[in-house]
Amino acid sequence: MPLVTAAHAPAAVRYRVTRTIPVGSYPLGVAVDPAARTVYVANQGGGTVSVIDAATGTVTGTIPVGSHPFGVAVDPAARTVYVANFGGGTVSVIDAATGTVTRTIPVGRYAFGVGVDPATRTVYVANYFDGTVSVIDAATGTMTGTIAVGSDPAGVAVDPASRTVYVANFGGGTVSVIDAATGTVTGTIPVGSDPAGVAVDPASRTVYVANAFGGTVSVIDGATSTVTATIPVGSYPAGVAVDRGTHTAYVANANDNTVSVISRSM
Repeated sequence: MPLVTAAHAPAAVRYRVTRTIPVGSYPLGVAVDPAARTVYVANQGGGTVSVIDAATGTVTGTIPVGSHPFGVAVDPAARTVYVANFGGGTVSVIDAATGTVTRTIPVGRYAFGVGVDPATRTVYVANYFDGTVSVIDAATGTMTGTIAVGSDPAGVAVDPASRTVYVANFGGGTVSVIDAATGTVTGTIPVGSDPAGVAVDPASRTVYVANAFGGTVSVIDGATSTVTATIPVGSYPAGVAVDRGTHTAYVANANDNTVSVISRSM
């Protein structure tokens, strides 16, 4: 497939889509367990999560969750998957080893995106119509606070190395940057049209933002908080996740019922 040159990125960096995987109805969220090489896709239309074997690119299972699941995140050390259910304002907690839902946690209005800080076992949930992020103690399953962010917050991702939380604000075309240690917003980054999903590659301090109506992914340098590349993908990309072991990004294209796979090379 043709290579896509990263605009304004170092000349040696290239990105390309290498595979497309059919999943469930209207996929919106995607997350990766790098240790197990497993990808989880939230299918909003079916109220399920598709489980993908990253090594073979095949769907190996389907897990029923809450109403209209939008976001999904993984805590690899705890082998736990968190799913934000937009319809019910809840988070489903999945035991990855058994593929079963073990707990449902109430959060704010219309839970959209979810991210995990594995070092502190803290879960962050974007509440779309509240303009806030709920903070959950994963050990107890209780909400410990809320953080005001931008307009219509959607996707959430955590850089555990820098203790930074990134929130894609769908209504504002921006990403809010949160200092996890203080629970405060320290910056706002303009991205593409209607950003819905966000993911972090901690090793390279690279942030990927899925711009739903733009049909693109914005690539942010986390060290400088600047957009270094814009990559065309499928129709209505709403979720994105990174396999930290291979530095591969997976993008859920809702209107195509597909996942675009982006490889990063030097």
